[in-house]
Amino acid sequence: MAGDTQLTEHGGRVIDAHHHLWRLEPGRTVWPAPEDGPLYRSFGWGDLEPELDAAGVSATVLVQTADSDEETDFLLGEAKANARIAGVVGWLPLHDPAAAAARLDLLRADPAFVGVRCLIHRIGDDDWMARADVELGFALLERNEIPYDVVSDRPRQLRHVATVAARHPELPLVIDHLSKPPVGRPDHSEWRAALSRAAERPNVFAKLSGLYPAVGDPTMWSRETIRPFVEQALELFGADRLMLGSDWPVCLVAGGYARVWTALRELVDELSPTERGRLLGGTALRFYRLAE
Repeated sequence: MAGDTQLTEHGGRVIDAHHHLWRLEPGRTVWPAPEDGPLYRSFGWGDLEPELDAAGVSATVLVQTADSDEETDFLLGEAKANARIAGVVGWLPLHDPAAAAARLDLLRADPAFVGVRCLIHRIGDDDWMARADVELGFALLERNEIPYDVVSDRPRQLRHVATVAARHPELPLVIDHLSKPPVGRPDHSEWRAALSRAAERPNVFAKLSGLYPAVGDPTMWSRETIRPFVEQALELFGADRLMLGSDWPVCLVAGGYARVWTALRELVDELSPTERGRLLGGTALRFYRLAE
């Protein structure tokens, strides 16, 4: 595999546990839109690979950005073509358990398929994770040992994570982007309370990714403004349940891959070698059951 010379202190690969690729084409109607500026175009592996090389990243986890079978198939095709994509988090219609089960039978045949995500922050229902039909979908994932990425961006959505985790103790869940903490805002209490409750469940993990302002200018952040959120995540989850992700190309609006990854690396480099190794790859390998 290309890039295997890029290793953490404990000998494991450096893994970017959260990035995207997408094709802007007819039928992709939800996001991105023209008002999303630099994100309103297609992004392929050729755009990302130079960034990975410069950052010393050897493997990645590719995550969906559209709730469709077509996008999941596209992402799995990208993984077949690019060996540094260690896994793909695709989509299943968890609100329709019968359809989800049939689709899962197909996806599990692909070794690149490692998890599921649904865009709950765009569905328009902050209580989507608590729905009875979706509950059956989570049970399906638990039975089949398929991890689930939670892409929440409001405390009300995040509060459901602890409940789902308690009902499905064998279902690995990971909170993307720390559920978009209030970077640049003075009150962290509601976010902190919801994240703390989720972290009490041992099957809940989190990604240090997307840590820039969700409201206002997304470039108004620095290593020091995100430090409190990284430290709180370490306090709540420990390095064993945290992983790093670039959130590329979304991070282009916040300064780009190098700026985001460098800030995270500088904070992680302050930790012990064992903790660094887990954040830089060990946790992602274990959570997604990636090939060594």
